[in-house]
Amino acid sequence: MTSSRITGSALFRHLGPRLFSAASVEPSYTLLLSPSRPPAPLLLRLLAVRMGSTSASPVLGGDPKKEDEAKSAADVEKEVAAVPPPENKLVSRYWGIDRYKIAKEDGTPWRWTCFMPWEAYKSDTSIDLKKHHVPTTILDKIAYWLVKTLRFPTDIFFQRRYGCRAMMLETVAAVPGMVGGMLLHLRSLRRFEHSGGWIRALMEEAENERMHLMTFMEVAQPRWYERALVLAVQGIFFNAYFLGYLISPKFAHRVVGYLEEEAIHSYTEFLKDLEDGKIQNGPAPAIAIDYWCLPPDATLKDVVIVVRADEAHHRDVNHFASDIHYQGLELKSTPAPLGYH
Repeated sequence: MTSSRITGSALFRHLGPRLFSAASVEPSYTLLLSPSRPPAPLLLRLLAVRMGSTSASPVLGGDPKKEDEAKSAADVEKEVAAVPPPENKLVSRYWGIDRYKIAKEDGTPWRWTCFMPWEAYKSDTSIDLKKHHVPTTILDKIAYWLVKTLRFPTDIFFQRRYGCRAMMLETVAAVPGMVGGMLLHLRSLRRFEHSGGWIRALMEEAENERMHLMTFMEVAQPRWYERALVLAVQGIFFNAYFLGYLISPKFAHRVVGYLEEEAIHSYTEFLKDLEDGKIQNGPAPAIAIDYWCLPPDATLKDVVIVVRADEAHHRDVNHFASDIHYQGLELKSTPAPLGYH
């Protein structure tokens, strides 16, 4: 015990002046004030209080004349504020994560945060739009007439306001892919097995539908009662589809396949009104031009064409997934179709 006390006293005598003297303050701030790496404001405030103020603590073993030369916290903050920021300074984010500046191929800055340049793609507009799955089984017929029944109140509410119709329906269309991908993800974790790429395929479908919504938000702004309708319909549809997918995935995918067929029909009617001049064919939203790699002079008609092609792809994916289940197979045993990117 005595030897420990002696050793501690010796270390304190040697390290005390280095740790507690005011002379150690200036080198620390010299490092912080380096123009090559500006300090974080929060760090400066903490260090200024801890290190800059020496009036409350006496100098242990240091030179008393140097105590007067110690800089106060206010002086240090003024000097730091006077340091010019370096060029191309990164924008600081929460938890200290920096967001790098992203540019397009032509060098212009990337303006979107909901998707990145490598997620943009060109839609395959040559896909067959008239393909239809003829209902044969009882579940197929139930799914088909369920979708037809749901279309009736939608036609009454929106009539021929296809811009608002597309915006509202896309808030619901992004639900099935997310629910299916989530449940397959949890199943893969429970069973310690692969999913055959279906988790990614369904998540891409949900993300693609969400981008449809981001696009049509630039075309039509929702009214207050339409926002209220979204809350009600999305809440009901999410829980209903969640339970339906747990009970019968093949039925759930068949319902989505028929929903996509109706979406193709709605966008075809949208195009007819654009071509007939009933709806103004204005310029395409900037977000649509970047997401689908459209030409700079693209119009709303071009946007509807690529969105309709996306819906046709969703139709084929979901009918294909339902057929796999009808054959008594699991999705993991059959690779998922190619995605969008």
